[in-house]
Amino acid sequence: MLAALSVRDIVLIEAARLEFAAGLNVLTGETGAGKSILLDALGLAAGGRGGGRASVRPGSSQGSATALFEPPKKHPSRGLLADQSIPCDGEIVLRRTLSADGRTRAYVNDEPVGVTFLKDLGAALLEVHGQSDDRGLFDNATHRALLDAFGGHEALAEEVASLFAAYDTARIAADDLKRAQAAAAADADYIRQAVEELSALDPEPGEEETLASERALLMNAARIAEDISAASDLLSGERGAESALAGALKRLSRMSEEARQAASAAETVLEQAFALAEEGRRELDALLSRLEVDAGALEKKEERLFALRAAARKYSVKPDGLPVVLADFRDKLDALDLSGGKLKEAEAAALHARAQFMASAMRLSDARHAAARDLEKAVESELKPLKLGHARFRVAFVECDPTAQGLERVAFEVATVEGAPFGPLTKIASGGELARFSLAIKVALAEAAPPAALVFDEVDRGVGGAVADAVGLRLQKLSQTTQVLLVTHSPQVAARAERHFRISRKGSKTTIEQLDGEERLEEVARMLSGAEVTAEARAAAKRLIAEAAPKKPRKSRV
Repeated sequence: MLAALSVRDIVLIEAARLEFAAGLNVLTGETGAGKSILLDALGLAAGGRGGGRASVRPGSSQGSATALFEPPKKHPSRGLLADQSIPCDGEIVLRRTLSADGRTRAYVNDEPVGVTFLKDLGAALLEVHGQSDDRGLFDNATHRALLDAFGGHEALAEEVASLFAAYDTARIAADDLKRAQAAAAADADYIRQAVEELSALDPEPGEEETLASERALLMNAARIAEDISAASDLLSGERGAESALAGALKRLSRMSEEARQAASAAETVLEQAFALAEEGRRELDALLSRLEVDAGALEKKEERLFALRAAARKYSVKPDGLPVVLADFRDKLDALDLSGGKLKEAEAAALHARAQFMASAMRLSDARHAAARDLEKAVESELKPLKLGHARFRVAFVECDPTAQGLERVAFEVATVEGAPFGPLTKIASGGELARFSLAIKVALAEAAPPAALVFDEVDRGVGGAVADAVGLRLQKLSQTTQVLLVTHSPQVAARAERHFRISRKGSKTTIEQLDGEERLEEVARMLSGAEVTAEARAAAKRLIAEAAPKKPRKSRV
């Protein structure tokens, strides 16, 4: 529900705070007092446009509107907040500031948000029915879900959506295989040739780098062998390092025991040096033996290296990427050989998934048509008491391609003149009729998919007497399941309110008062009699209020 609305420096309102009841809340007052300003401020807080009627009060640099909501625990608005990682301990506070130059800033639970998100969140919390509203009932995109909720077949709708997702996945898989088979078939000869060529080449990762290194070594083999041989001679020749170190160790070994103990550290280092020199010589000899190969070794390595590089250029990859290319071509060849069987399996799976979806979707269509007839009867039963007995209401179905929502689009349509064609609510109904049509449909839908709060702007406009009483009765009935807020000039409607606010204008300022007891009685009497409140008007007002008192306890909305 909408718990409170705070407005500061908007149009004629300097500062105001309204705390609403859970049921029917009414705003009354003389024409021009500023009742619609409050609704405009509420719309601003819920993501409506800034500027226009909701503008900054003259002399102020900034205005603001703050709406405090207390929706049920499982209300969709909480999911929207979770998607944006906005904390929510229970209350949802929408705040909008408006500067004198028309710029606005939006906040949800004190977190700055974009106006688009604020509008989406506001639409989930608040449904406005007036002459220019284009959301809620007036948005055809909501009609299918409203009908499903009214018919109580949301679970079937969810099943249809799930089966469509499975069918769509199977269909895409079959289409992908079909495209792959067609592409593979078109390139079959090329693929087989590539597999044969690369399989014969048998490239290995890192092979190109190894061959390049060995080729460079072999190309300079003579000069390198000469240098290595000289280095080996310096180690192992008669006057080489090994001989020198061996001689030194031999001299040390001839010393007395006491002298050897004194030179033990030096002897250990020399032994290590001798071992390292010997190991170095062996490594040099091994390298020298590698260089002493037949003259054809360089040519073989060059041929292999050039073959790898040529294949890499042909397939537009680096030489190290050739094994991956070979594996890819082998997969394509396998797909080409096996795709016929796999494609048949995939197509069969897609057909089975489609059959399951269509069976469920057709059950949903039948359920929707049955629910549509019930809704049409329910709405039509509400039209005559609302002075719309000449009007007709229907739920229109338009077949469409299968989607996750089923096999049809749904639209609520009306015809206000006998013999006239049906059309959308906003294009067919006039301003006063529009709000009453909304009320009739909302009463019929009852608990189907209620928002946190419903707002009606002068739903009783242009009616009085028994029709106004019928409007009030239906608003009171609707408020048993959904909080209702409305601007009214009808005493029959105001008498049924659980909370009554009077809007008045004093000079250049608008003031708001919550009325109770005698004050409320006086306001209803004023609405009955006009400027001069008579004793008869007070008595009639007292009777209206007593007769309008609700007879049943409110239904829980949690």
